[in-house]
Amino acid sequence: MGSYLKEGASNTRPPLLDGSNYSYWKVKMQIYIKAQDEKGWKTIEKGWCLPTKVIGEGVDMKIVEKLDTKWKEEEERLSNCNSKALNAIFGGENEEQFRRISGCTTAQEAWRILEVHYEGTESVRVSKLQMLTTQFELMRMREDESILEYEGKIRDIAN
Repeated sequence: MGSYLKEGASNTRPPLLDGSNYSYWKVKMQIYIKAQDEKGWKTIEKGWCLPTKVIGEGVDMKIVEKLDTKWKEEEERLSNCNSKALNAIFGGENEEQFRRISGCTTAQEAWRILEVHYEGTESVRVSKLQMLTTQFELMRMREDESILEYEGKIRDIAN
């Protein structure tokens, strides 16, 4: 059995990122977070920040964070969604990965740090996609290879 199978599907335990399985972990974690709360995933996609309020007027106007006791119901709900998503990400990390993101206060920030660490910046991702495209275009089925094996290689590239 492959090393990916050591973690089973669970509603209470997030998939584990051990440093060698990021692309697998990423897909599993997206589904895990969505299963906890769909808006939890939205906090990763769109971001979340502490609710603020405006005090003063004119040149004396300032934007300050609201006390959590003054949050509206929807602000509280979105905060909880961020906390659930961040908890899922933290819970799915080994010690080394956790150190990388332990200072994050939003799920989006933690997700982006891991994404850049494992996938690189946008220009690196474009370069990797170009390499995968070339690899796909040059791929040929060997005579001793079954259709299922060949399909597996194609799926690996697609994933």
